[in-house]
Amino acid sequence: MGVSSNWVIPSLSVSLCHWTQNFFLQHTQTHRSLNLAIPEKQSMDFMELIFICLGAAVVVYYGVKLLFFARMLFPKLCFPLPKTFFTSMGEWAVVTGASEGIGRAYAFALAERGMNVVIMSRTKATLDQVAKEIGETTGQTVKVIATDFTNQNVFDEIEAQLKDLNVGILVNNVGTLPSHIPCKFLEFEELDKAITNVINCNVKTMAKMCKMILPGMANRGKGLILNISSGIATIPFPLYTLYAASKVFVERFSQGLQAEYKDKGIIMQAIAPFGISTRMAGYQQTNTVTLSPEDFVKSSLLYLRAGDKTNGSVCHTFLGWLLQAIPLKVLYSEFMQHSLQDYVKKKTAQTASSSAS
Repeated sequence: MGVSSNWVIPSLSVSLCHWTQNFFLQHTQTHRSLNLAIPEKQSMDFMELIFICLGAAVVVYYGVKLLFFARMLFPKLCFPLPKTFFTSMGEWAVVTGASEGIGRAYAFALAERGMNVVIMSRTKATLDQVAKEIGETTGQTVKVIATDFTNQNVFDEIEAQLKDLNVGILVNNVGTLPSHIPCKFLEFEELDKAITNVINCNVKTMAKMCKMILPGMANRGKGLILNISSGIATIPFPLYTLYAASKVFVERFSQGLQAEYKDKGIIMQAIAPFGISTRMAGYQQTNTVTLSPEDFVKSSLLYLRAGDKTNGSVCHTFLGWLLQAIPLKVLYSEFMQHSLQDYVKKKTAQTASSSAS
């Protein structure tokens, strides 16, 4: 089904073009036979052709979107993976930001699929506990590397610890918000520090980790790199400007590398989730829209062959389309910005109150 959709759309476009051409020729011949080919009528025929072509383009555009969404509904059918897919990539998976949330869920999921796992984050005690749980649950080997990715000079030590490992999968998950309460760019309490931390953690770390791992994958002719973006990067997003911009880099970097190295057998994908119940998101109540890290990761691993960027789930794909349909003037209004700030402040206070009790 995934293959057939690749020729259905071009065929539809060609058919529409042929239909448009025949329609125009028939009308022209009819008018000539009736001696109605006056300049005004010719001009009308030309305008009809323009509107027909525009209509056909709209049909094709939304047809492609509907077809893509239909494919997202049946990932196992449209993007099938062999049972040995993950272990065929290599012996080890490396996951950054793996002490909690999405990173922790990826580490567990990959270990459950037969991979040994390297987990990386800031707090060693938390990593040791996660490693123990993964080992006891899956029986796989877990290696811990404690490091602070907001610092600049950490990558030589990381590379030294990874150099002898056959790394087949890399998950660049680590990321940081400049502030848990959204605010305008100049309103951060420590703006210079926020800029440095976001660039080091969200941008530089991903590029440096790819620099370490990608050469081995290219030499072996296989590998999987998942770079975690955010649904916020779908559009320019006021109050999250610095964070959203860093995640746009994640997506463009991933898509560019996929184009460069797909012929080497490497899959490179940016994954842009919306609501996930994590500490960064204030541990929101899970529902149809806000997923648990485990449910999101399980879903996202079904779409590894769905292209160089996905939202990781059907619901989040729909949210991405909906967000793009909202006029930017609405999102950019002061009312919306103040409403967003008030909402996040309220949720943060509720979370703090629940934790204290």
